Amino acid sequence: MTKQVKRYSEAFKLQVVSEYEARSNVSDLQKKYGITGGSTIRRWIKKYAKEGFRHELVRIQTAQEARRVKELEKQVQELEQVLGKVTLEKLKLESILEELEEAYGVEVKKNAVRSSRDLSEKSESSQDKR
Repeated sequence: MTKQVKRYSEAFKLQVVSEYEARSNVSDLQKKYGITGGSTIRRWIKKYAKEGFRHELVRIQTAQEARRVKELEKQVQELEQVLGKVTLEKLKLESILEELEEAYGVEVKKNAVRSSRDLSEKSESSQDKR
């Protein structure tokens, strides 16, 4: 009885390695493609992968550093919430401004800083024209 020897094309090997680089793991790839050799895919990764084997990141830090990271993550979350509120407020004010511009027929330059007196004088003059 003869033993069957499998030969894989380079294109196939590159496909398997690219799937590995896209976050598949070796055992899943072995099952998916029926590759029985325990080190076959690992050799392909070593030969063809851009960055070699993936390694799990293990962060070693003191308790103080861990607390600081949690504090900063909480601060980021709070700032994101505040930013969301400010963005909504800005949109609300812009829509109110557009409504007022349409209602009074006055174009307000958004970048120019005007005093309330200037606005009231302009508003009175536009009402006098009606």
